[in-house]
Amino acid sequence: MSATITVTDATFEAEVLQSEIPVLVDIWATWCGPCKAIAPILEDLAGEYDGRVKIVKLDADANPATVMAAGVTSIPTLGFYRGGERVDVLIGANPKPVIAGMIDELIA
Repeated sequence: MSATITVTDATFEAEVLQSEIPVLVDIWATWCGPCKAIAPILEDLAGEYDGRVKIVKLDADANPATVMAAGVTSIPTLGFYRGGERVDVLIGANPKPVIAGMIDELIA
């Protein structure tokens, strides 16, 4: 069972933009309640979609360059990447079926 992977400004390009499979990027912060609420959902989804999508976490406070480059204004922000491009974005704490549905679209 796969777990979420932590990425940083330094590893974002290799882990996300150069990934062979689609990637969901969770931009979060330690002080963010809604971020904590969706963390277990993302861990579940990382296991369910193992090998088909990579789910990574980026701490917004520790990685300002990537956050600014992504134009993030609110967290949690989930960015959906395929082939090195962000193809969709979901802002806020959403229920598991909503996030899973967007992953399904990402890997379709």
